[in-house]
Amino acid sequence: MYSDKVMDHFQNPRNVGEIKDADGVGEVGNPTCGDIMKMYIKVKDDVITDIKFKTFGCGAAVATSSITTEIVKGKTIKEAQELTNSQVAEELDGLPPEKMHCSNLAADALQKAINNYLGIEDDDVCTHCEDIPEGH
Repeated sequence: MYSDKVMDHFQNPRNVGEIKDADGVGEVGNPTCGDIMKMYIKVKDDVITDIKFKTFGCGAAVATSSITTEIVKGKTIKEAQELTNSQVAEELDGLPPEKMHCSNLAADALQKAINNYLGIEDDDVCTHCEDIPEGH
């Protein structure tokens, strides 16, 4: 059912925890399955220097959170904004169709954390904008 990579990230999640002085925080939840994800980012010179997460959910939700933190750590804000749910699932060597929403949650939590850092309101979310506000 799950790939070896999903099982590895579920059993040994990377970057678990909270950043007390985070520059951006994003939280998402899926009422359908009850998964809740919260991501914290630390940014310096437009680069995500640290990222941590707390996830309450299934194994796939923990695995997608973990791999997302590994993918974007060290990336620029713009590069991180380009991360898609499909890329998250591909990095885990696939997810069962009924668990694909977990990859959406991880990508969405990251985008919310980035938007929080950029000072963008949730209603104004544009995850693939070319323009990044000045001063960040």
